[in-house]
Amino acid sequence: MPRLSEVIAALDALWPPERAEQWDAVGTVCGDPDAEVLRVLLAVDPVQEIADEAVELGAQLIITHHPLYLRGTTTVAAGHFKGRVVHTLIKNDIALHVAHTNADSADPGVSDALAGALDLRVVRPLIPDASDPAGRRGLGRICELDHPETLGEFARRAAERLPATAQGVRLAGDPDALVRTVAVSGGSGDSLFDAVRAAGVDAFLTADLRHHPVSEATQRSPLGLVDAAHWATEWPWCELAAAQLDEISDRQGWNLRVHVSRTVTDPWSSRFSSPGAPN
Repeated sequence: MPRLSEVIAALDALWPPERAEQWDAVGTVCGDPDAEVLRVLLAVDPVQEIADEAVELGAQLIITHHPLYLRGTTTVAAGHFKGRVVHTLIKNDIALHVAHTNADSADPGVSDALAGALDLRVVRPLIPDASDPAGRRGLGRICELDHPETLGEFARRAAERLPATAQGVRLAGDPDALVRTVAVSGGSGDSLFDAVRAAGVDAFLTADLRHHPVSEATQRSPLGLVDAAHWATEWPWCELAAAQLDEISDRQGWNLRVHVSRTVTDPWSSRFSSPGAPN
């Protein structure tokens, strides 16, 4: 079995920490570099449910997309919910490693996985990484559909292909408008509107779209907007990352057992439609 330090070196090659945004907190949160690793669990959120799942699974390593301590901390006391996660992991010899914005911009990355879940053909990054001469890394992806379909049909495709959440999928725009090209971005994407408009696509699928940016976007252009749950747009990356780690394990002869958590950690638990609300 490989040591944790060997697995982390492979993960850092996939998602170099220096490619994370300056405000981000990526890398190894806890874990003994000399500990052996057999089972790995991938998930979006480093929450207690995932820590408990790793304990039950007998995993020695959790890889999550979201950081545990994005803004730092002065305590890991178990009386705090994040400290309780740390205590659970350390007591059970489980390491935690985070790949966040360095996985967003990777090739392939979070938005590639999202495009793949929707059977879209990736053309190029939405915002290219200037340090990549091949022009494949960067935030978001510009994609093409194999055949044109209406915005409503595309939104239904997203609702059917992405993991089910209480939010489901929301649409802003003419549901009968034809869609041939789309931009996708896993996670919160309303800061990317300028780049999306400049790309000239027919629709934009992302998450966490807010009232005012959406209102302004729909007034400025006929761009169709498809808003899915944050967790749902990033979960496909877990399967992509698992496949990448499986390939590394096979090549290195590590015989890792790599698992993807199906636990829904989206924080919204229920939805109640207003009487007479549009479908």
